[in-house]
Amino acid sequence: MSGRIVQVAGPTVVAEGLGGAALNEVVRVGQDRLLGEVIRIDGDLVTVQVYEETAGLALGEPAEGMGAPLAAELGPGLLGAIFDGVQRPLPELAAREGDFLGRGATLPALDRARAWEFEPAVRPGDAVAPGSRVGTARAAGAPEHPVHAPPGTAGRVAAVRSGGIGLEEPAVTLEGARSIALLERWPVRRPRPVRRRLAPDVPFLTGQRVLDCFFPVSAGGTAVVPGGFGTGKTVLEQSLAKWAAADVVVYVGCGERGNEMAEVLDEFPRLEDPRTGGPLLDRTVLVVNTSNMPVAAREASIYTGCTIAEYFRDMGRSVALMIDSTSRWAEALREIAARLEEMPGEEGYPTYLASRLARFYERAGRAETLGGGEGAVTMVGAISPPGGDLSEPVTQCSLRATGALWALSADLAHRRHFPAVDWTASFSLEAEQLAAWFEREAGSGYGALRDEAVRLLQRERELAEVAELVGTESLQDAERLVLESARLLREGFLRQSALDPADASCPPGKAFEMLRLLLEWHRRASAAVGGGVPLRAILETGVPAKLLRLGQIPWQDIRRAGEALRAEVADALGRLEVE
Repeated sequence: MSGRIVQVAGPTVVAEGLGGAALNEVVRVGQDRLLGEVIRIDGDLVTVQVYEETAGLALGEPAEGMGAPLAAELGPGLLGAIFDGVQRPLPELAAREGDFLGRGATLPALDRARAWEFEPAVRPGDAVAPGSRVGTARAAGAPEHPVHAPPGTAGRVAAVRSGGIGLEEPAVTLEGARSIALLERWPVRRPRPVRRRLAPDVPFLTGQRVLDCFFPVSAGGTAVVPGGFGTGKTVLEQSLAKWAAADVVVYVGCGERGNEMAEVLDEFPRLEDPRTGGPLLDRTVLVVNTSNMPVAAREASIYTGCTIAEYFRDMGRSVALMIDSTSRWAEALREIAARLEEMPGEEGYPTYLASRLARFYERAGRAETLGGGEGAVTMVGAISPPGGDLSEPVTQCSLRATGALWALSADLAHRRHFPAVDWTASFSLEAEQLAAWFEREAGSGYGALRDEAVRLLQRERELAEVAELVGTESLQDAERLVLESARLLREGFLRQSALDPADASCPPGKAFEMLRLLLEWHRRASAAVGGGVPLRAILETGVPAKLLRLGQIPWQDIRRAGEALRAEVADALGRLEVE
């Protein structure tokens, strides 16, 4: 089905003669066959958002409908790959085109020339259902890749191949001439089906104490990370990619500056995977769409990344989907909506911004897959609010659709406090549902310790306001002890050093023991102050300095070190109370 261009307006074109096209259908535009997608149909006129620069397109040039929606290629070779927002393989294109891609440049997302060794897991006569594992694909230098029957594919096996096979060649043939290849395609805007959703009662462990203890997110949950420039959004997401409990990481660079994404592309291949000792990139998929790339491709990039994440979830894996940032995605929506002359909402964003965000975040979740396994897609979306203003539309719409807010503070970042998570503004809606897991796996009384720590931090905030007016010296020893204990909690527990091998990631058991030691010291010191012991004498015991270094102790040694420190605290405070 072919038509011709009758209007060009920024990233969108209007074509006539495509009256039979469907919404979201892929269209090839112009002599260079630029990739586009139908976003509006008005009789015989079709509006297409083009995923490349439209400068130079002339009226009357052809527009050809491809009869299918924008789809992602899914199969062996995804891990370690680097794509743009519409899944063009950037390293392969750079090798062919150079550093600057030409108009209409395209290659298949997955290498068709690469042969894979297929080891079947089914035999002729076996029944195959959607999601069933039918074999394993292997290749030199690539991780083992399980092959499953795509959704909607079922029947009895008629023939099976083994050995070297191409991505598009039939690996398993079903009765009725249907076949299963190593490669499948899935429309990026359609969620992949699951058998059933599972309750959010298992945490997504990040390795960051402030997140896991105070603002936990469930496996398959959603969190947003708003913060101004320089507050550490990208650093936090890279730390999560390295240390979080995820089998696969899909990192979407959506509209970030080119130098930032160049840094990510430079650092990720050199990051060591703490699980395997190999490159972290071996279990990572990068979707790169910088701010100078076409705006429409930026809008599509998060759907591409989400579809890839769902594909690995359907294999029974836990997937972390990092998006940096959803603000740039929303700005792409705003620009496209303006070109379409749609009614603007707050700050010029389209009125459907909230529903689009909600519909996207709904694709997260922990689920029983079609094959009977268990997988999860956990989404963490960074937000870049102008001036760090959390009342702006993207942040507020995201808060209504997600389960946790990890707000970053510019003040904490300037004080070199990492992660710079503002514990006064952050929250988690799933903390109560996850409390039973932490009580069972980390230690009995975990929830009570967390509540006590929160009360201590709140009390510090109240006293800090008083101290600013009258001075710290005017406070009583008991109040000054609260300030000191809260400082130890902030600097010794909530802050972590990404450069210290023992402190870069913290399991829940170690966090529990650290928190218990800090709060036990506060209670013992409070009792001593109440008994007349001067605060200065308590601080001169040297115990606070050791509490600040608890994070540097390996988690295997934390209990033994804790017992020794408890004995030292009892001895030092006991002597002071006698004196």
